[in-house]
Formats: sequence, C-alpha cells, structure tokens
Amino acid sequence: MKVFNLVLNVLWLVFCGIWMALGYLVAALVCFVLIVTIPFGIAALRIAGYVLWPFGRTTVDRPDAGAPSFVGNVIWVVFAGWWLALGHLITSIPLFLSIIGIPFGWANLKLIPISLMPLGREVVSTEQAFGRRPAW
Repeated sequence: MKVFNLVLNVLWLVFCGIWMALGYLVAALVCFVLIVTIPFGIAALRIAGYVLWPFGRTTVDRPDAGAPSFVGNVIWVVFAGWWLALGHLITSIPLFLSIIGIPFGWANLKLIPISLMPLGREVVSTEQAFGRRPAW
C-alpha cells in the first residue's frame, strides 16, 4: 500500500500538487505579511504540505476546536478560502478530461472543504485517522 501511495503522490505532484501547493504558499506569505493573520498563514502552510503529498494522509476534526475555529474559518473563506477552492475546481477540470487524471480530479474536489475551512482540523496518516473514528 505504501508503494501505491508513493506512485499516486508522485503522479499527483506532477499533475497538480506543486501548483496548488504554490497557491497555498502565496496565501501563507500574504498572511505572514499581515501580522494579525499569522495563524491563518500557519494553517495555509499545513494545508500546502497536505496538498503537496495527500495520498496516505487525511484530515480529522481537532477535539479542542471550538467557536474561535469557526470564526476563523468564516474570515478565512472571505479572504483566502474561496479562491483556493476555485483553484481546486479549475485544476480538476483538465484532469477530468484525461483518463489518467480522473482520480486526481476527484481528489482535487475532495480538497475543497479543507481549503474552505482549514481551522479546527489536523492532517494525520490514514492509519491514525482510522483509529480515531468512533465505533458505531
């Protein structure tokens, strides 16, 4: 499974990962320049790493996240989240037009929620996330 994730991550990096990660890096730099928004810059860097190498990892809700994360996500959507989500949407279109790119197009669409609401979530390995899910 780890070899499969490696192959998927390398293909992802070539097709769209590097470009989307650069978008998150630009958002992080803007947030770092505006001193008040440094926490948003940290979140953008965290997502940039995830977008650069997503297979074998996922995001989960942080148990200690509360109202401040919600308020921060609203601010994030207004100033940065919408155009990053739009970037994922636009990047997915050419991927859907090719046969090999269809799974990566879906992966891009699955990254839209984290691009809109990054605060109150953390990136973990898929094995670790499976252990955190409630047993119904």
